[in-house]
Amino acid sequence: MFTLLAVNFEPQLRGIIIVAIAVGVLIGGTYLVVGTNLGARLGFLVVVAGFFGWMAIMGSIWWIYGIGLTGRAPSWQPGEPTTIVRSPDLLDDAEIILMPMQPSGNAVGDAAVASTALQSDGWLLLQESDPRRGQAVASADEIIQNQAEEFALGEYVSVAVYDKGGERWPKVSESLDFLAFFHDPHYSIVEVAAIVPQRTEPGRAPGRPEIDETQPRRYIYMLRDLGSKRQPSIFITIGSMIIFLLLCRLLHTRDLRLRENLSVDVGSRSPAKS
Repeated sequence: MFTLLAVNFEPQLRGIIIVAIAVGVLIGGTYLVVGTNLGARLGFLVVVAGFFGWMAIMGSIWWIYGIGLTGRAPSWQPGEPTTIVRSPDLLDDAEIILMPMQPSGNAVGDAAVASTALQSDGWLLLQESDPRRGQAVASADEIIQNQAEEFALGEYVSVAVYDKGGERWPKVSESLDFLAFFHDPHYSIVEVAAIVPQRTEPGRAPGRPEIDETQPRRYIYMLRDLGSKRQPSIFITIGSMIIFLLLCRLLHTRDLRLRENLSVDVGSRSPAKS
């Protein structure tokens, strides 16, 4: 009774038991049918070879479509050597831009000079409708709020997002890029501005955020991690294919030896010529 209650209470344990029973019934039932016709040893080799052949096909489908057992998904990671640049005039010190900047004396002017310098250095200013902008802003929020604790939620607003790098090669053409297995480093910068604290009143909607022009802009420097989404399926496909081919070779060798033994046995039993 306690065992049944534990199984019903723990969904992970119940899932493990269900998978174990399903595998035992599927593979065990197949082995029972094949083993009664071919024998225990030969039936075991045939069933295991069929299982790993099916695993190779399934792994190749996972590999092509990026589904099934997947690894780390692509994500934005903190850049090096500096992740948060707390002033526009420090972008050259952080090795983000090459040309030194001359501060203008106010936050708005410094931000405009920094934007011009970044775009002159090859950084692409993303539009608000670009989906890459939303992904970069979400990752920058994680760094600001949880990792660096620079701002809390509602104390800042993302102003601009800059993108650079990430080209794939070699490419046959823009439409034929299935051979582009190599990537250049992909960087992103999210420009963040502090907002003026607002007093909230019960029952009233909060006002529109107002940027605090007295504080310098912050720049979140991030590097794209391509992840390893297809790595498990690659290992499953290659490993299963190797085992499948070895088992097929073993079955083929057994067939040749069986033919040889049967031919020798028939020759020894044939009547002698007069």
